[in-house]
Amino acid sequence: MSRRPLFLAILWLAGCATQPPRAPQIQAWAERRAALQQRGQFDLKARVAVAAAQEGFNARLRWQQQGTHSQLALDGPLGIGGAQVDLSDGALSVHTARGQELSDAAARDELAVRLGFAPPLQSLRYWVQGVPDPGMPADEVLDGQQRLASLRQDGWEIDYGGYSQVGGEWLPERMTLRREGVRVRLLIDSWTP
Repeated sequence: MSRRPLFLAILWLAGCATQPPRAPQIQAWAERRAALQQRGQFDLKARVAVAAAQEGFNARLRWQQQGTHSQLALDGPLGIGGAQVDLSDGALSVHTARGQELSDAAARDELAVRLGFAPPLQSLRYWVQGVPDPGMPADEVLDGQQRLASLRQDGWEIDYGGYSQVGGEWLPERMTLRREGVRVRLLIDSWTP
Protein backbone atom coordinates (compact mmCIF):
# COMPACT_ATOMS: atom_id res chain seq x y z
CA MET A 1 0.00 0.00 0.00
CA SER A 2 1.26 3.41 -0.93
CA ARG A 3 1.93 5.85 1.88
CA ARG A 4 1.10 8.85 -0.26
CA PRO A 5 -2.75 8.51 -0.02
CA LEU A 6 -2.47 7.94 3.76
CA PHE A 7 -0.23 11.01 4.09
CA LEU A 8 -2.68 13.14 2.03
CA ALA A 9 -5.62 11.91 4.15
CA ILE A 10 -3.80 12.92 7.35
CA LEU A 11 -3.04 16.36 5.90
CA TRP A 12 -6.66 16.78 4.85
CA LEU A 13 -7.93 15.83 8.32
CA ALA A 14 -5.44 18.19 9.95
CA GLY A 15 -6.80 20.98 7.78
CA CYS A 16 -10.30 20.22 9.08
CA ALA A 17 -9.29 20.67 12.70
CA THR A 18 -10.99 23.61 14.31
CA GLN A 19 -8.93 26.58 15.22
CA PRO A 20 -8.94 27.64 18.86
CA PRO A 21 -11.38 30.48 19.49
CA ARG A 22 -9.89 33.92 19.21
CA ALA A 23 -9.97 36.26 22.15
CA PRO A 24 -12.56 39.00 21.63
CA GLN A 25 -11.07 41.96 19.88
CA ILE A 26 -10.81 45.13 21.92
CA GLN A 27 -12.36 48.03 20.06
CA ALA A 28 -10.35 51.26 20.08
CA TRP A 29 -11.72 53.83 22.54
CA ALA A 30 -12.09 56.63 19.99
CA GLU A 31 -14.20 54.33 17.81
CA ARG A 32 -16.38 53.09 20.73
CA ARG A 33 -16.84 56.61 22.11
CA ALA A 34 -17.96 58.01 18.75
CA ALA A 35 -20.41 55.14 18.15
CA LEU A 36 -22.00 55.42 21.61
CA GLN A 37 -22.20 59.22 21.51
CA GLN A 38 -24.11 58.97 18.23
CA ARG A 39 -26.52 56.29 19.50
CA GLY A 40 -29.98 57.78 19.34
CA GLN A 41 -31.99 55.07 21.04
CA PHE A 42 -31.88 52.94 24.17
CA ASP A 43 -34.04 51.79 27.07
CA LEU A 44 -32.82 50.91 30.51
CA LYS A 45 -34.20 49.93 33.90
CA ALA A 46 -32.18 50.69 37.00
CA ARG A 47 -32.15 51.18 40.73
CA VAL A 48 -30.94 54.52 42.07
CA ALA A 49 -29.62 55.45 45.52
CA VAL A 50 -29.15 59.16 46.21
CA ALA A 51 -27.39 60.80 49.15
CA ALA A 52 -27.49 64.61 49.17
CA ALA A 53 -27.01 67.03 52.07
CA GLN A 54 -27.71 64.56 54.92
CA GLU A 55 -30.77 63.19 53.09
CA GLY A 56 -31.11 60.10 50.97
CA PHE A 57 -33.58 57.94 49.11
CA ASN A 58 -33.85 54.94 46.81
CA ALA A 59 -35.89 54.83 43.63
CA ARG A 60 -36.47 52.81 40.49
CA LEU A 61 -35.63 54.38 37.14
CA ARG A 62 -36.97 53.62 33.68
CA TRP A 63 -35.25 55.55 30.88
CA GLN A 64 -36.25 55.69 27.23
CA GLN A 65 -34.04 57.60 24.81
CA GLN A 66 -35.33 58.42 21.32
CA GLY A 67 -33.01 60.78 19.47
CA THR A 68 -32.79 63.98 21.52
CA HIS A 69 -35.89 63.07 23.57
CA SER A 70 -35.23 61.59 27.01
CA GLN A 71 -38.10 60.20 29.03
CA LEU A 72 -37.37 59.15 32.63
CA ALA A 73 -39.76 57.67 35.14
CA LEU A 74 -38.63 57.73 38.77
CA ASP A 75 -40.67 55.58 41.14
CA GLY A 76 -39.91 55.91 44.81
CA PRO A 77 -40.14 58.24 47.75
CA LEU A 78 -38.93 61.60 46.37
CA GLY A 79 -41.49 63.19 48.68
CA ILE A 80 -44.09 62.73 45.94
CA GLY A 81 -44.12 59.03 45.19
CA GLY A 82 -42.52 59.43 41.79
CA ALA A 83 -42.15 61.63 38.77
CA GLN A 84 -42.05 61.52 34.99
CA VAL A 85 -39.33 63.67 33.44
CA ASP A 86 -39.30 64.61 29.75
CA LEU A 87 -36.34 66.40 28.20
CA SER A 88 -36.37 67.25 24.51
CA ASP A 89 -33.89 69.64 22.88
CA GLY A 90 -33.34 71.42 26.21
CA ALA A 91 -37.05 71.81 27.03
CA LEU A 92 -37.86 70.12 30.35
CA SER A 93 -41.18 69.03 31.80
CA VAL A 94 -41.95 67.17 35.02
CA HIS A 95 -45.21 65.35 35.81
CA THR A 96 -45.52 64.39 39.47
CA ALA A 97 -47.51 61.53 40.97
CA ARG A 98 -49.75 64.23 42.51
CA GLY A 99 -50.77 65.45 39.07
CA GLN A 100 -48.61 68.57 38.90
CA GLU A 101 -47.26 69.47 35.49
CA LEU A 102 -44.26 71.79 35.49
CA SER A 103 -42.06 73.01 32.67
CA ASP A 104 -38.60 74.51 32.15
CA ALA A 105 -37.42 76.65 35.14
CA ALA A 106 -40.23 75.47 37.44
CA ALA A 107 -39.50 71.85 36.47
CA ARG A 108 -35.77 72.30 37.11
CA ASP A 109 -36.49 73.88 40.50
CA GLU A 110 -38.89 71.06 41.43
CA LEU A 111 -36.34 68.40 40.51
CA ALA A 112 -33.61 70.14 42.49
CA VAL A 113 -35.88 70.36 45.56
CA ARG A 114 -37.12 66.77 45.31
CA LEU A 115 -33.73 65.22 44.52
CA GLY A 116 -31.62 67.50 46.70
CA PHE A 117 -29.47 68.60 43.74
CA ALA A 118 -29.79 69.80 40.16
CA PRO A 119 -29.40 66.67 38.01
CA PRO A 120 -27.15 66.90 34.92
CA LEU A 121 -29.88 65.61 32.59
CA GLN A 122 -28.27 66.74 29.31
CA SER A 123 -25.02 64.90 30.05
CA LEU A 124 -26.51 61.93 31.88
CA ARG A 125 -27.79 60.34 28.66
CA TYR A 126 -24.15 59.94 27.59
CA TRP A 127 -22.74 59.04 31.00
CA VAL A 128 -25.13 56.10 31.48
CA GLN A 129 -23.77 54.65 28.22
CA GLY A 130 -20.19 54.92 29.48
CA VAL A 131 -19.06 57.90 27.39
CA PRO A 132 -18.52 61.63 28.03
CA ASP A 133 -20.93 64.29 26.82
CA PRO A 134 -19.42 65.36 23.45
CA GLY A 135 -20.43 68.97 24.07
CA MET A 136 -17.88 69.73 26.79
CA PRO A 137 -14.31 68.88 27.84
CA ALA A 138 -13.73 65.76 29.93
CA ASP A 139 -10.96 63.89 31.73
CA GLU A 140 -11.20 60.18 30.92
CA VAL A 141 -9.53 57.17 32.54
CA LEU A 142 -9.85 53.88 30.63
CA ASP A 143 -9.71 50.30 31.84
CA GLY A 144 -7.77 47.52 30.08
CA GLN A 145 -10.72 46.83 27.75
CA GLN A 146 -10.85 50.41 26.38
CA ARG A 147 -13.93 51.33 28.45
CA LEU A 148 -14.33 54.24 30.84
CA ALA A 149 -13.17 53.41 34.36
CA SER A 150 -13.79 56.99 35.49
CA LEU A 151 -14.76 60.34 34.06
CA ARG A 152 -14.63 63.96 35.24
CA GLN A 153 -16.92 66.34 33.44
CA ASP A 154 -18.87 69.50 34.29
CA GLY A 155 -17.85 69.27 37.96
CA TRP A 156 -19.03 65.66 38.30
CA GLU A 157 -16.87 62.59 38.98
CA ILE A 158 -18.26 59.37 37.56
CA ASP A 159 -16.81 55.97 38.50
CA TYR A 160 -17.83 52.90 36.52
CA GLY A 161 -17.99 49.81 38.71
CA GLY A 162 -18.71 47.25 36.03
CA TYR A 163 -19.95 46.56 32.54
CA SER A 164 -22.16 43.90 30.97
CA GLN A 165 -22.26 42.79 27.37
CA VAL A 166 -25.49 43.78 25.65
CA GLY A 167 -26.02 43.02 21.96
CA GLY A 168 -22.30 42.84 21.25
CA GLU A 169 -21.56 46.09 23.12
CA TRP A 170 -20.18 46.63 26.62
CA LEU A 171 -22.52 48.95 28.56
CA PRO A 172 -22.28 50.07 32.19
CA GLU A 173 -24.07 48.06 34.85
CA ARG A 174 -22.86 50.03 37.91
CA MET A 175 -21.81 53.64 38.26
CA THR A 176 -21.41 56.26 40.97
CA LEU A 177 -21.69 60.01 40.36
CA ARG A 178 -20.27 62.50 42.87
CA ARG A 179 -20.32 66.27 43.16
CA GLU A 180 -20.17 68.66 46.14
CA GLY A 181 -21.92 66.58 48.81
CA VAL A 182 -24.02 64.59 46.34
CA ARG A 183 -23.59 60.88 45.62
CA VAL A 184 -25.77 59.01 43.15
CA ARG A 185 -25.38 55.26 42.71
CA LEU A 186 -26.93 53.61 39.70
CA LEU A 187 -27.34 49.85 39.30
CA ILE A 188 -28.64 49.06 35.82
CA ASP A 189 -30.80 45.93 35.77
CA SER A 190 -31.48 45.76 32.03
CA TRP A 191 -30.51 47.42 28.77
CA THR A 192 -32.31 47.42 25.44
CA PRO A 193 -29.95 49.11 22.94
